[in-house]
Amino acid sequence: MEADDRDDDRHGVTAPSEAIQVDEHNDVGESAEAEVEAVGAAGHVDEAGPGDEAPVDGFGSWQEAGADGDDDIAETTDTNESPETTPAAVTEALPTAEPVAAAEPVAAADAFAAAEPIASAEDPAATLVDIVPGTIAGAGAEGAGIMAAGGGAGSGNWITNLVGGARRPSWKIATAAGAAAVIAVALVIVAASSSAVASHKAGHKKKAKPVSVVSVSPGNGSTGVNGTSPITVVYSGRVTKHTPLPTLSPSIAGSWQVSGEKVTFTPQVGFTEDTHVTVNIAAPAGTATTAATSFSFTTGQYSVLRLDELLSQLGYIPVSWTPASSSGDVPATNASAQLAAAYDPPSGTFSFDSGYPATLTSQWSVGTDNEIIDGAIRTFEYDQGLTMDGDAGPQVWSYLLTAIAKGEQNQHGYTYVWVSQAGTETLDLYHNGQLAITSPVNTGIAASPTVDGTFPVYLRYTVTQMIGTNPDGTPYDDTVYWVSYFNGGDAVHAFLRGGYGWYQSLGCVELPYDGDGPGVGENVWNLITYGTLVTVTGPVA
Repeated sequence: MEADDRDDDRHGVTAPSEAIQVDEHNDVGESAEAEVEAVGAAGHVDEAGPGDEAPVDGFGSWQEAGADGDDDIAETTDTNESPETTPAAVTEALPTAEPVAAAEPVAAADAFAAAEPIASAEDPAATLVDIVPGTIAGAGAEGAGIMAAGGGAGSGNWITNLVGGARRPSWKIATAAGAAAVIAVALVIVAASSSAVASHKAGHKKKAKPVSVVSVSPGNGSTGVNGTSPITVVYSGRVTKHTPLPTLSPSIAGSWQVSGEKVTFTPQVGFTEDTHVTVNIAAPAGTATTAATSFSFTTGQYSVLRLDELLSQLGYIPVSWTPASSSGDVPATNASAQLAAAYDPPSGTFSFDSGYPATLTSQWSVGTDNEIIDGAIRTFEYDQGLTMDGDAGPQVWSYLLTAIAKGEQNQHGYTYVWVSQAGTETLDLYHNGQLAITSPVNTGIAASPTVDGTFPVYLRYTVTQMIGTNPDGTPYDDTVYWVSYFNGGDAVHAFLRGGYGWYQSLGCVELPYDGDGPGVGENVWNLITYGTLVTVTGPVA
């Protein structure tokens, strides 16, 4: 049978196994050692005078009964006994019994299993467990020696009358059975005592040591942290279900995992760039603890290199990107992986699409701010309904990652306009790597020149009024068509002139105008979009 491990509310220790319950007469205050001493006293036999009763004295001395209605034990000898088996012989035999090895602790659950079975005629398989509980009692057939509590008138010894008036067992049988039972009981009590001591020790746990924070990750005060990185707090002791988990400010979706002395937060997606994060750590509950504490870190900025990669994938720049890994790019729909790549982009190679002039390709630089990226951001902002400032801030990044997940490609194609003021002034329009339109144009006069440089288109009209003052001081108020502003008040538009190819405007790039139908001005306007780059080169008037 297994020991019962439930706590004893009365004594504050774990209740011993059923083996301890052998002695029902053991008072609460009586020690196990006292019981062992009492059992040991059973080895002594005193002779009583005639008429004396032999009481059972708590495993005290055996006393021989006299006359007065009680038979002498010596007279109940078995015909098969040797003459030497007398009370005196028994007295001599008991002190020489082999010592019981009770000093070895025995688990309470194993105590009964170790006891030798004591057979009876009715139940040969009966063991000490079967006959010891309560008062020591038992019944058996003729010749089977057993222990029983003295009872009945004139019965003053440990050997009861056999059931049905059968004759009493011999001294030899009684003595052997009694000695075995006493030794077995002593074993059980000693084992139970050892179990009780062990249970008492087990019931008193060591006082918990103060729990403190050993380390944190990211480190306190860290900067440039990848916002998708896990957050780890390591304590000096094990984390239990009573330990409050840290909290984050700002709070984001994610989950905490507990492993021994460590707790780890894994973001569902992650913190955005330039976010100051505070981790608040409460004092662990249920033990002696240190005070609550906190640490903080700041996330880094998204990589311009990854911006290049994303704009290339969406078709907003005329540059192709090929990932170095054979497994390909970051999964488009994995938001956490995409955000992680925004901080730490995968490696790869870029190649400019063919068909564009050097005036454009020379402006490309991997992983740095340049006019190509500025124009592409403006085009993307226009498509997404955002303010067109060319700045890839948190909002633009959020929309970019969403567009990647949805596969929202640039629907305009890529257009580039190159205006040359050298010789006969011309405009060349490239679309998707092809020279789509070439036309003579007019640029600004010396009093109001067209400035060289590369600029993105920021405002467009099909028709508008241009109002201002001519160099001679006269006002003008002109209706113009197919207007695309790229640098302040300078725009590419159609305007009626007597000829084209030299300095005539007040800074604008004037295209031929055909009022009777679609002309070159309208065709150029249709291919230009917000963010389209316009490069002006050559000598300024």
